Amino acid sequence: MSHKRRLSYSGGVNPDDPRAQRTRARLKAAVLDLAARQELATITVSALAKRAEVNRATVYLHYPDVDSLVTDAMEDAVAAVARAAALCPLDAPRHRAPEPLGELFEHVAANATMYARMLGPHGSARFAARMRERLTVELSGRFTAGLRPSGWDDVPAELHAAYLSGALVGVIAHWVASRPRAGTDEAALAFWRLFRNGCQAADSR
Repeated sequence: MSHKRRLSYSGGVNPDDPRAQRTRARLKAAVLDLAARQELATITVSALAKRAEVNRATVYLHYPDVDSLVTDAMEDAVAAVARAAALCPLDAPRHRAPEPLGELFEHVAANATMYARMLGPHGSARFAARMRERLTVELSGRFTAGLRPSGWDDVPAELHAAYLSGALVGVIAHWVASRPRAGTDEAALAFWRLFRNGCQAADSR
C-alpha cells in the first residue's frame, strides 16, 4: 500500500483527471522554481499563478495555500529520504556510514538550498512534519516486521521510529544551514554514529 498522502483539494476538482494532473504539475514546477530563488514566506499566489501561466482561481482550485502546494511538490523527495533511511542496515559498523545513508545526504546536498528554505525559520512546518511522518512510517514498518534490534521491547516501535525520524530531520536542517557546511561523507558518518546508537540493543550500551 502506498503511503503517499493525497492533499485536500477544493472546488470539486477530480485529482485523477489528466487535465488536473497537468495543471498540478505546472503548479509544482512553478513553486519549486520560485522556492529556489526566494524564501517560502515571500511566495505569493499571484506570483505562482503568473509563473505557472494560470489564474489565481486555478491555484485555489487545487491547493488551499502555498504551504500545501510546496509540500506536495516535495513529496517525491520526502519519499526518497524516507526510503533511504529505512534501507540502512542497523548492524553496519560504527566507523562507516551505510551506502543508503550516504546517498540520502548526497541527495540533500544536491538540493541544499531548497531544504534550507523548507526547514529553516521561514520555511514550511507542514513539510517538516511530512518528512517526520514519512520517516516514522518507514522505520516503524521495518521495526514491526522484525527488523528492530533486540532490547527495545519496553519502547513502542512507532515511538522509537518517531524519535529517530525527528533526529534525522533536525540534523538535516542544521547541516544545510551551517556555514561552513561539513562534507557529505562527514555529515553522513556523524549522523550514522548517532542513529546507530539510538538503534542498537539497549543492553549493549
